[in-house]
Amino acid sequence: MSRPKPQILAEKTFGLYKSQQVLASQGIWAVFYQQQPINLRSLNTLISYPGPKYRKTSFANPGHAVNLARKLNTQFATQDFTVVLMTQGQQVFP
Repeated sequence: MSRPKPQILAEKTFGLYKSQQVLASQGIWAVFYQQQPINLRSLNTLISYPGPKYRKTSFANPGHAVNLARKLNTQFATQDFTVVLMTQGQQVFP
C-alpha cells in the first residue's frame, strides 16, 4: 500500500534545485509518561564526553510515536508510555 499524497499548503523554491513544502497534518503525536509530556535523553555513564543526547518525543506522523512508546514500555517493563494526539495549543510566538 502506497503512502497517500500529501496536501501542500505552501511551497517555496530556492535557487534551481531546492524546494521546501509546507504540508497539512492532522496534528502532532507526542509520547507521554503517566499523562505527562516528556523529554528523553541518553548519555554515557562512564565519561561525560560528548554529553547527553536528547531524542525526539513528538512527531508529525503517528507511526514513529507509537513505535517509540512501545520500545520504552518494553525497556522500562511498564504500560505508562502512551501516545497523545495534540491538535491545538497555546500560541507562544509571536
